[in-house]
Amino acid sequence: QLQLVESGGGLVQSGGSLRLSCAASGFTLDDYAIGWFRRAPAKEREAVLCLNRLGGSTIYADSVKGRFTIARDSDKNTVDLQMNSLKPEDTTVYYCAAGRVCGSWSGLYDYWGQGTQVTVSS
Repeated sequence: QLQLVESGGGLVQSGGSLRLSCAASGFTLDDYAIGWFRRAPAKEREAVLCLNRLGGSTIYADSVKGRFTIARDSDKNTVDLQMNSLKPEDTTVYYCAAGRVCGSWSGLYDYWGQGTQVTVSS
């Protein structure tokens, strides 16, 4: 069974950090582009960052530039989202997704995790 599972969400104070992890079972994340999305008002899901199969990353949400980074751990078969300098407006559910290529359109991705809640208090 092919599955993605996010972990690492929680409650943090404004200015703090969290590290979200996307783990796969049934397939190897190295073979996929991995995107991180978040639920946003007026949008079902907003693209945040994506890591392509060659190791390059693309930031789609301007608000996270300089604060969020994405990295792959091939040994653990995970892709992590490091979130620093968190703001209350970062509060929402975060999802990881696997697809063949990066892009901001959620339809490009074949597999999705169930989401993990991030709450940033002011």
